[in-house]
Amino acid sequence: MTALRFTRRAALAGGAAALAAPRIGAQAPTPGFVARDGVALTLNGRRHRYAGTNMWYAAWLGADAPFGDRDRLRRELDRLAALGVTNVRANASAELSPLRNSVRPAFRDSSASYNETLLQGLDFFLAELGRRDMRAVLYLANFWEWSGGMATYLYWTNGGRYIDMNDPAHPWPEFPDFASGFYASAPAVALFRAYVRALVGRVSTVTGRPYRDDPAIMAWQLANEPRPGGSESAGRRNLSAFYRWVEETAALIKAIDPNHLVSTGNEGLKGCLESPDIVAALNAIPGIDYMTIHVWPQNWSWIDPADMAGSWPRCEALVRDYVAQHVALAQRAGKPLVIEEFGFPRDNVAYDAGTTTAWRDRYYRLIYESVLADMRSGGPSAGTNFWAWSGEGRPAHPDHHFRRGDTAWLGDPPHEPQGWYGLFDSDASGCEIVRAHGAAVAALG
Repeated sequence: MTALRFTRRAALAGGAAALAAPRIGAQAPTPGFVARDGVALTLNGRRHRYAGTNMWYAAWLGADAPFGDRDRLRRELDRLAALGVTNVRANASAELSPLRNSVRPAFRDSSASYNETLLQGLDFFLAELGRRDMRAVLYLANFWEWSGGMATYLYWTNGGRYIDMNDPAHPWPEFPDFASGFYASAPAVALFRAYVRALVGRVSTVTGRPYRDDPAIMAWQLANEPRPGGSESAGRRNLSAFYRWVEETAALIKAIDPNHLVSTGNEGLKGCLESPDIVAALNAIPGIDYMTIHVWPQNWSWIDPADMAGSWPRCEALVRDYVAQHVALAQRAGKPLVIEEFGFPRDNVAYDAGTTTAWRDRYYRLIYESVLADMRSGGPSAGTNFWAWSGEGRPAHPDHHFRRGDTAWLGDPPHEPQGWYGLFDSDASGCEIVRAHGAAVAALG
């Protein structure tokens, strides 16, 4: 999920020239695996579209450990399947970090010894998806601090220097400018790629199947919300290293695992200095199979949570325009489009289950209606993943803050108020909107 503050600039008329983006032809399909054919995702020779969710904590829940709960994971996946959700985007990385809001336990520290307990939690999650004919998108790093992320790789290799997100001593955009130094750091990138090799090349302890041969994985994702920088100056300075990191990492994954798709995890314009040229260049990289975008009205100050009614018309217009711009950019790139994060707060700045969600419901309908219209017209829209599924999880503390050691996993990561964006199993109206969308997508065939 995205950070809480963003630069907001007009779309750039100039800037870095976009790479040529011819129509991308068909990936040689492997039966049972999602593939790409131009602007379409395909499965067994038919167009593949899906309704999905985000469940970043799935591997933690799947671990056979005090912090895990395999029975709950099974129940959550059953609930999602009943709603017509067939795709779950989850975190497959976390770095042991001094950053204030970073989750523990982590998948790894600075050594080459990885957390087998958590990896087996990921194995279990994928096996349970496979039993339900569901698929995962697994991200391999994080631009933000809540799972350690790129800033932690830098900390491990720069002599111990780091910046905490939202530290008053380091105001925005110092953190993203710092984290974006990752792309040009050869030692940091080498540590990251060692983990990529180990994970993508892993053999499941549950199924005995190599990950590369597991159709329960739809795609590997380079990172959660990688961006070239926070400020325009840093972002422009980092562009060459950013593109190179994307191209080389995608090629590495494809060399280990030719069966699965690869995507960036980028937010779209908001993660590309608001430059259409940068979005186009990023998605023209041959190893990237489909375009991703994220849509966060409150984080981007498109909606005022204290005045939902008054700020909604502007919000709606901006959301429609953002989606439409990326549909056009996906057509230009000749690749499918997935809105893989979209979230909205509960009414009246509330966080608890049982509070109302009228405006969130309206937002979900807006996203779903926009996507379905494009799907029905044969456009590049291929899927949606709402942020996020909290299911039966509930905030553990009255102040809704996450504390290290908590095991009441919610869709809201540790740096956010617990209950802010997550969809609870008791949110009847929201669950019905998701169910109706899943049915509508399935009906397209």
